[in-house]
This record gives sequence, structure tokens and C-alpha cells, in this order.
Amino acid sequence: MSNTDRKTDLYSVDLSGATWRKSPFSDGGEQCVEITDLPGGGKALRDSKNTHLPASRFTAAEWDAFVKGIIAGAL
Repeated sequence: MSNTDRKTDLYSVDLSGATWRKSPFSDGGEQCVEITDLPGGGKALRDSKNTHLPASRFTAAEWDAFVKGIIAGAL
């Protein structure tokens, strides 16, 4: 399966019943992002202030690269 197919599959997942969580590093304010798990290790990310907007979705490989970039200080 190509990365494009995996990405398309992630955007077909219904998030209406998803359990969203904020980072434990959040100060409890409203300027946060929330994350939920998707099939195959993917993640969805949304703005906690604008939950009506579409969530960004990442394959497991994309999410792994993102996290590694943050840890390395590249982002």
C-alpha cells in the first residue's frame, strides 16, 4: 500500500466518537492541541479551541518523524 493510500485511509476514519487528549505538559489553558490514535499507529491532531475544524492526520511513519524532529530540536 502506498503512502498516499495510507493517508487517504486515515482521512476516511470517522473521528466523531474519538477520545481526544491534551499533552501532559499543557498548562490546562485553551491554547493547546489535542491528539487521538488512528488505525495502524496513525495520529490525528486538532486545535482545542477550534474543534469544529478538520483534524490533521499523520501516518505512523510521519508521526514518528515529527516526534523525532521535536526531540532533536529541529522543529
